[in-house]
Amino acid sequence: MTSLPEKLAEISRSAGVKTAYGDPVQVDGISLVPVALVYYGFGGGEGDSVDNGAGSGGGGGGMSLPIGAYVKSGGSLRFEPNVISLLAVGIPFVWVAGKAISRVIRALKR
Repeated sequence: MTSLPEKLAEISRSAGVKTAYGDPVQVDGISLVPVALVYYGFGGGEGDSVDNGAGSGGGGGGMSLPIGAYVKSGGSLRFEPNVISLLAVGIPFVWVAGKAISRVIRALKR
């Protein structure tokens, strides 16, 4: 049986460009390469406790958000965004930025 750090290293090796960019797909003579925003998080633990006798732990998770695709047709290449996903990412960002700017303005008025 492999240990937790070895398993986490194996999983993180597979994370990279191939997870953010999908394999090219041909549709009616047009090439599409899907693009996603991908991130992972891992945790773990292990140990022996004098009082309890043993310990263990572990956890992990990840998320993939499709943000669009590169489209190649007739010699031109362009990025076509997935508007719904970009709004899902953009709205919280705009809200946080607005709150930060309003606090800066309030502090400057004092």
